[in-house]
Amino acid sequence: MFETIQFIHSYWAYVTLLLVVLATLNALKGLFAKSEFSQNDFRTSLFALVVTHIQIILGLFLFIYSPNAMGAIKGSGMGAVMKDSMLRFSTIEHPLMMIIAVVLITIGYSKHKKKVDSNSKFKVIAIFYSIALLLILSRIPWGTWFN
Repeated sequence: MFETIQFIHSYWAYVTLLLVVLATLNALKGLFAKSEFSQNDFRTSLFALVVTHIQIILGLFLFIYSPNAMGAIKGSGMGAVMKDSMLRFSTIEHPLMMIIAVVLITIGYSKHKKKVDSNSKFKVIAIFYSIALLLILSRIPWGTWFN
């Protein structure tokens, strides 16, 4: 079961990244073009929110049951994990940045619903989704993506 979840998490990441990029670009386009916020804009940001939540649930499952994450912390201790850059990346940096990114996307999505005018909606989504996208891009395990 662990391998199946890991497989899904690995490939769902492509869908997640694609939709977050699309939602971010859509919000930036709407902001700079001063467009009206439409149902398609709403759906794009909503789909990005949903796929990131699915991805984080899969990732948290892997974090808890992975021998490389909690297993490494339990087995070697946090000090050893922090000294090993690869282990620190997979155990601490990647999960933490992804959690923060999902929180930012959730906050941005929630805040945009409270805004009345289209420009404010696009601005909130553009800011929060852009920061989240930067965090995601900074902590993707690129080496494993292209092997």
